[in-house]
Amino acid sequence: MKENQDLKLQLRSITEEPGVYRYYDKDGKLLYVGKAKNLKKRVLTYFNKNTGGYRLKVMVRKIHRIETTVVPSEYDALLLENNLIKAHQPMYNIMLKDDKSYPWICIKNEKFPRIFLTRRKFNDGSEYFGPYAKVRPARILLDTIKNIYKLRTCNLNLAPEKIAEGKYKVCLEYHIKNCEGPCEALESHEEYMEKIDAIRGIIKGDFKKSRQYLTDLMQKFASEMRFEHAQMIKDRMDALNNYQEKHTVVNPSIDDVDVFGMFSDETAGYVNYFKIRNGNIIQSYTTEVKKILEETDEEIMENALIEIRQKFESTSVEVLLPFHLGISIPGVKILVPMIGDKKRIVELSEKNAREYRLEKLKQVQIMDPDRHTQRIMAEMKQLLHLPTEPRHIEGFDNSNIQGTNPVSACVVFKDGKPSKADYRIFNVKTVEGPNDFASMEEVIYRRYRRLQEEEADMPQLIVIDGGKGQLSAAVKSLKLLGLYGKISIIGIAKRLEEIFYPEDPIPLYLDKKSETLKIIQRVRDEAHRFGVHHHRNRRSTSGMTSELTTIPGVGSKSMEDLLRKFKSVKKIREATEQELIEVLGKSRASKVIAYFKEN
Repeated sequence: MKENQDLKLQLRSITEEPGVYRYYDKDGKLLYVGKAKNLKKRVLTYFNKNTGGYRLKVMVRKIHRIETTVVPSEYDALLLENNLIKAHQPMYNIMLKDDKSYPWICIKNEKFPRIFLTRRKFNDGSEYFGPYAKVRPARILLDTIKNIYKLRTCNLNLAPEKIAEGKYKVCLEYHIKNCEGPCEALESHEEYMEKIDAIRGIIKGDFKKSRQYLTDLMQKFASEMRFEHAQMIKDRMDALNNYQEKHTVVNPSIDDVDVFGMFSDETAGYVNYFKIRNGNIIQSYTTEVKKILEETDEEIMENALIEIRQKFESTSVEVLLPFHLGISIPGVKILVPMIGDKKRIVELSEKNAREYRLEKLKQVQIMDPDRHTQRIMAEMKQLLHLPTEPRHIEGFDNSNIQGTNPVSACVVFKDGKPSKADYRIFNVKTVEGPNDFASMEEVIYRRYRRLQEEEADMPQLIVIDGGKGQLSAAVKSLKLLGLYGKISIIGIAKRLEEIFYPEDPIPLYLDKKSETLKIIQRVRDEAHRFGVHHHRNRRSTSGMTSELTTIPGVGSKSMEDLLRKFKSVKKIREATEQELIEVLGKSRASKVIAYFKEN
């Protein structure tokens, strides 16, 4: 009781300033860190009994102590929140967990700088570009640079005095034309640094200096009648143009911009980041952010925006987003483009986020099928508003043509997959003529009365192929059996893939790409396929038996023997006398032969 009073006192004393709040349990363990424009208003929402899901309510029950820190603005609160989360890793906070070391392109602080990839940064005056989310793009860029410019790769100390003393000799790299030989003063420091300056531009996405450098060099060789050298330079320009064409995705006037795209499902958000320079994507990175307390897309994006910009040391003054956020960053313009090239690059970022999610799901499905199933079941429970995960689903569909030979199919899915051994076919007994509603009512009643009598496991979800009428008929039977409210039941209409609930006139529309909708569609389609297959068999058998029963002296047992042997009336008609004798004996075989001669 005293603990509750202490917490109520803390809640009443919280300020309305912007800042960061921290929740601790009774053992002093940090549970959660959050930021708010108005601390009091935000914290009080957690203690509203009508808000939040199960995990949020569990966390709130653990809160014993609240601490707050006031900051000048919401952006400062976001920075502080981000730093505290990384430092303490509270169990209920989302985190971009990524402890990998990323590669950088280093221009070494030397008289004749070397350029290479490294995963370690030193405070030695060298220039570091990156980090690169994947090593392959960085290697492609380095290979392109080395294909255009001849740079040294040795680690000699090329001090002017040592070169003047003739201390070094050119190596194999010089002889195979990969280096201009600065170690023997065959290339001046000014010429070498001019190349480095152009390379610095290429790494940043600016190709102007490199193109101008190569153009001047090509014209110089051409004027000196050194056409082979001029052609070599032209080949390098082609390599540069080819690289630029592959990496230019938007208008080159879009310069120094950060782009964020996002795709989310019920369990996680997937955030993609592009760094754009002169219309080129010079950085690309995608990460998965697990949802812990039903975080909104806006909350995930806010955290990802700060974390990723810090990770890649971005100083871009313009950020493009797919939707508006409730924060502003000093000195940075945040835009949500609606048309044009900027809109197109945001859509490309969103596409990358979706593709990343698909790749992750495929990997999980292959490597950890149990986790994949758990994720899908959790998603279905949430999207369909079910009390439990639908581990056992049963689907029903009626099949008849003009009311003849009506059958109803029952298919069973367990953990989202067909369980064909549990499929059942019901021959409709009490309904005359084409009456889908009455047929559905009969079959649902028979199916679940049988399960009750056998004390068998009931499904968590029933899927009816049809709209409100078929669903109402099925519900009527569940009510008679006392199962209504104990088993969830929905109907799916084919035209717009609408999901209907009992006693609710407004249907649910699921995302067409949703795995939940795909599973429901598969249950519906499988019930239809199974029903049609058995309906055809029944009609075929019915047609054959009706003709055979007209043959005098051929009873039901003889008829079954004939069909088992010959499969169809046509083949019985075409059979030889000896073949018929082997099945029926001489007397009955002669009656069959006589019948087909007359008919």
